Amino acid sequence: MKLGTGIGWRPEIADTVEALPGIDWVEAVAENLCEDHLPASLVRLRERGVTVVPHGVSLGLGGADRPDPGRLAGLAARAELLGAPLVTEHIAFVRAGGPLSASPVLEAGHLLPVPRTWDALDVLCENVRIAQDSLPVPLALENIAALISWPGEELTEGQFLAELVERTGVRLLIDVANLHTNHVNRGEDPSTALDELPVEAIAYVHVAGGVEKDGVWHDTHAHPVTRPVLDVLKQLRSRVDPPGVLLERDDDFPPAEELAGELAAIRSALASAAAAPPAGRQRPARAPEPAPRAAGARERTGLSQTALLSTLVAGTPAPDGFDRRRLGVQSRALAGKRAEVVAKVAPELPEILGGGYREAFLAYARNRPMSAGYRRDALGFAEHLLVTDRPADEAARRRLTRWWQERAAPRPPRRGTRLVHAARTALLGR
Repeated sequence: MKLGTGIGWRPEIADTVEALPGIDWVEAVAENLCEDHLPASLVRLRERGVTVVPHGVSLGLGGADRPDPGRLAGLAARAELLGAPLVTEHIAFVRAGGPLSASPVLEAGHLLPVPRTWDALDVLCENVRIAQDSLPVPLALENIAALISWPGEELTEGQFLAELVERTGVRLLIDVANLHTNHVNRGEDPSTALDELPVEAIAYVHVAGGVEKDGVWHDTHAHPVTRPVLDVLKQLRSRVDPPGVLLERDDDFPPAEELAGELAAIRSALASAAAAPPAGRQRPARAPEPAPRAAGARERTGLSQTALLSTLVAGTPAPDGFDRRRLGVQSRALAGKRAEVVAKVAPELPEILGGGYREAFLAYARNRPMSAGYRRDALGFAEHLLVTDRPADEAARRRLTRWWQERAAPRPPRRGTRLVHAARTALLGR
C-alpha cells in the first residue's frame, strides 16, 4: 500500500497537523488512544481520507515473556477502530523480571535494545508470530535507537532484521534517525545495515530529530531533523522507493511553518536520491546457521535482560561485558524521561513542588524501579514524599495530601504506612 508523506499525530499539535498541506497519512501512538472512540481531530482526518496508523510502544516483543494477550487485544481494537491498513511496534524489550527470572517485574519506561543473538532472535520470532495471529491487519516492526551495546552479539543489525523477516514474513518500519543514532553511539555503518536488510520488506520509514551531547547521540524527537539523518534517508531511497515516509516529533513542538519546512526537506531528500542513478546492489549472503543450542532460550534471554534492566533502574551491579560509562548515561536518560512523563501525567506534582520537583523525583526513583506504569509511579512518588514528611512547606504538603487523597485513599499515609513502606523497600533490596 502506498502511504505517501505523513507526520506523527500528537494531541498537542492536532490542529497544526490538520492544517498542514500535503499530508497523506498520520501515525498515532496506540496507547494514547481509547479502544472505543477517537479524538475529534482523528475523526476529521479520517473523514478527509487521511490514513491513520496505530504505533504501539508497550508490547515489548523483544522481551523474554510471550506477548500479553490484553495488550494485543487493545492494539487490535485500535487498528479496527481506525480502519488501519497495518499496525506497527518495535524490536525492543520494555520490561523484565517475573517468573522466568524469579524476580520482581521491572518496567523500563523506554524501548531497550535486544541482544543480536540467536537466542534473542528465536524468542522474538515466536513473539512476532503470536502477535501476527492476534492482529486483524499486517504488523511492521521498527528498529530502535540505542545508547548501549550488548556484549557477545552474533549478528549485525541488518542480518538480525533479515533473519526476522525470513522467518516470520513481518514487514519493517525503518527509522533512519535510529540508524544514524546507532552509527554515532555504537559505530555501526548505516550503509552496511541498509545493504544487509531486505529493503523490499519496508512498510514505511521514520525520520526524526535528535541532539549530540558529549559524544552521545540522543534520539529526542524534540529537535529538528539533521543533515546526517537526511543523508541516511537518501541512502535508503537510492536502494528502494519506500511506500511511506513520516516525520516524528514528540516534544518541544515548533511552529507550523517549521514543521512544514522539515516535511519539505524530507521530500527534497527523497526526490534528489530518486534522481540519482541507482547503485548496483547484490543481497549479501544470509548469516551462517548457528550451532545447535540447548533448550531454554526464553529463560536465558529473561535472565540477561533482567540483569541489565536491574542495573539501569535499580542500581544493581553491571553485568559483565557492558560499558559501565555508557550504562550510566542510559540510566540517567531513563530516570530523566521517567521524571518528564510523570510530570505530564500528573502536572500538579511539579506545580506543588516547584523548582524542586525534578531533584526530588530523581532521588525517589534512584533505587525504586517503576513496575506498574507512570500513573502509579506518580502516586508512589507522592506517597514517598508524604511518609517522609515532605515537602517542608506546610501549605505545599497540604496540597500534596489533597492530591493524593483524591486519587489513592481517604487519608494520607501515616506512620504505619511508613513502616510497611520501609519493610517492603528492604525486602526488595531497593
